Amino acid sequence: MREMMSGDATPAQIGGFLVALRAKGETVTELRALADIMLEHAVPISVDGPTLDIVGTGGDMAGTVNISTMSAICIAAAGVRVVKHGNRASSSKSGSADVLESLGVSLSLPADVVGEIADRAGITFCFAQTFHPSFRHTAAPRRDLGVGTALNVLGPMTNPSRPTYSVVGVADPRVAPLMAGVFADRGTTALVFRGDDGLDELTVADSSHVWWVAGGSIREVDLAPEQLGLTRSPLDSLRGGDADFNADVARRLLAGERGPVRDAVVLNAGAAVALAQTGPPPPGRRGRCGQGGHGHGRGGPRLRPRRGAARALGHGDAGGLPRLLRGGGQGPPEPERQRVADYSRPMLKAASRSWRL
Repeated sequence: MREMMSGDATPAQIGGFLVALRAKGETVTELRALADIMLEHAVPISVDGPTLDIVGTGGDMAGTVNISTMSAICIAAAGVRVVKHGNRASSSKSGSADVLESLGVSLSLPADVVGEIADRAGITFCFAQTFHPSFRHTAAPRRDLGVGTALNVLGPMTNPSRPTYSVVGVADPRVAPLMAGVFADRGTTALVFRGDDGLDELTVADSSHVWWVAGGSIREVDLAPEQLGLTRSPLDSLRGGDADFNADVARRLLAGERGPVRDAVVLNAGAAVALAQTGPPPPGRRGRCGQGGHGHGRGGPRLRPRRGAARALGHGDAGGLPRLLRGGGQGPPEPERQRVADYSRPMLKAASRSWRL
């Protein structure tokens, strides 16, 4: 991996290594080693205090809107500092970088500015291509292979800010428990999940399987949307389009538009805020994450009240993203943070009801 990152490995060596690893089947130890070496070669980002990243691996081929990107803004409104790591689309029409660029976010900011934005606005974006320049050496061999490899799933484990909390949707059912194992091995607090409909999100179209990681241990739960008071909706109701289309969906949703997309964002954002506020999962057997609209079953995580979320409840307007996200503006930190909250208040209110934040 170090030879790949330094450019010393030939395309044939890179391709052979990746194919052999895939044929054998990656292990937790191997995935962690690949991710750790990739981080060694990344441009580091320094952010004060606890941070959270929410991201999907992609590859579900469902063509949904950018649920994790919209969720990130809602999470920041709850007072959880978000350092979102993402890239352009590879298997879909719009990746997180594409939709944020359409919303006016600069993708070319240096590490110190990205870190400053996180401190001032409570949310920032680190563009994978900018912060992982060594990864370019693998681009041609991966493209020529035309199949998914271990490198396709390293992104969620290689945020250069090394966030305190990680919330990751995984499309591949084989990879999800391995990724949970990597976070457990690192001692990171994380949620790894996969929709039973194949989405790399917590889905409102079906139940989801969740790996709750804390303190080096992994606990598995099953989660259905109705257990949190949300209505099941068909997968087609979450379909998206290109970056401009998905950006328009984000603007309407952040202005308070209701519907299945809002429910999906509420579900994912609420899970992330709950993770950041509750710490380790309770002991006990594997079970479902609740009973009825707001219940908490014996097998699921109990979600505690969240004062920061309560302060942000109310109504807001979509206005636009904070100036600091676009790389400009010198306003004091609290007004910028409040501006982020304003854009997400309607959804945050719903998330608070569903997750009892």
